[in-house]
Amino acid sequence: MAPIAAVFYREGKIRVTNLTFIFWDLFYPLGYMLVFGVGVNYALGSPFPTGGVDYNAFFLAGVLGMASFGIAANTAWGFFLDRDNGIFYEMLTYPLSRAEYLLGKVLFNVLVATLQAAITVGLGSIFLGIRIHFDLLPLLFLGVMGGTAGWFFFYAIFALKIRRNDLFNSVTSVFYFVFLFASSIFYPLEPLPAWFRAAALANPVTWQVDFLRFSSIGIGEPRRIAVEAAAFAVFSLASFAYAVRCLQQQE
Repeated sequence: MAPIAAVFYREGKIRVTNLTFIFWDLFYPLGYMLVFGVGVNYALGSPFPTGGVDYNAFFLAGVLGMASFGIAANTAWGFFLDRDNGIFYEMLTYPLSRAEYLLGKVLFNVLVATLQAAITVGLGSIFLGIRIHFDLLPLLFLGVMGGTAGWFFFYAIFALKIRRNDLFNSVTSVFYFVFLFASSIFYPLEPLPAWFRAAALANPVTWQVDFLRFSSIGIGEPRRIAVEAAAFAVFSLASFAYAVRCLQQQE
């Protein structure tokens, strides 16, 4: 555990040097809720056609999923900074395994994502009147932590394979557009065309968001949620294994 704790400590020291960035990480999902969620909720009226809830409640899981996705991409981008200043190759010589390096790097960001989710859920409940299933909150935080880690391992593969910063940013931009909009983040899938629904159901973002939606406001069929959660776990483990392999090839 000591190597993981050391990498965790380093990530924390880097992030706390810019308190504005930390503040942004913690509160920008709530900003999305207030700007986008409230506007759409007012335009559509209440209740929203899915689950008898308003759009603010429906969008809560979506904004938490977006935050996990964004934190993971930004964390993976840190590999480029480490390459530029030389610390990346120096750390490969330290007495820690490649798996410990990846786990330590993501742990601080998982902590940020968990605090972010607590703030968003708490203030969303207080100020937007979202009815949270507090008995399911442990599952919600598990989904946030697992989602952030899974997406980081996925993005780490591309950060380690791609040498050019601009190319990596182009790839992540395409992923951001495709993964987020072809998912259940912004809208229910039931009224959509069959081809779009099939694509969204094969999207790991949908698996995570559906789990977060079930564990926050109770929408979703438990058996389907369990299958999607298992699928995301397999996706995360496969991404972790391949990211470790990519890291081993950096020598």
